Amino acid sequence: MPTSATRREDRIPKLSRFGWLMALYAENHARLMRLFSPDQLQPGTYLSSVGDGLDVRLEVIETHRYTVELRLTYDLRDPVTGEPDPSAFVRLYRDAHQAEATHCYVGRRWQDVIGLYPPPAEVISHRMRMNTFLGKWLEYLADQGHGVATLRPVEAAALDAA
Repeated sequence: MPTSATRREDRIPKLSRFGWLMALYAENHARLMRLFSPDQLQPGTYLSSVGDGLDVRLEVIETHRYTVELRLTYDLRDPVTGEPDPSAFVRLYRDAHQAEATHCYVGRRWQDVIGLYPPPAEVISHRMRMNTFLGKWLEYLADQGHGVATLRPVEAAALDAA
C-alpha cells in the first residue's frame, strides 16, 4: 500500500479558490489584449461591428500608469432599467497582466444576487462567476470576429454610418 508521500494526489499541488480566481484574471487579460488591446486606446467610446446586428461597445473610462478602467457591453439596453445589458466593468492591470471584472450586469445587480453584506466566501464565489462569464464572453466575441480591426471610435463609427 503506497504511503501518503508517494501517492500521486499528494504530489499534485492544489489550487485554492483565490489562486483559481487569479488564474481567471490572467486568462482574461490575455483574451482582452488579443481581442481589443485596450491598454493602447485613449479614453472614449469605441464600437466593434461585424455585421451581425450585435455591436460591441467598449468604453475606456480612465487610463492610469498601471491600470485601465473600461466597460464592455453590447449596444443594447435592458427594457426595464435602461442599462446596457449585458455589461461588465473591467479593471486591466498593466503591470500584473490581469483583467478583473469588478462589476457585471446580466439582468441583476450584484447586491440583488449576493446581498449588501455577503460573507467573504460568497464574494469570492461571485467574483469567480463574473470573471468566468467575462472569459466566455471574450471567447465568444473573438469567435464572432470582433477585434482590433473592427473597433472604431464612436465619432468615426457615426460618420461611417452617415
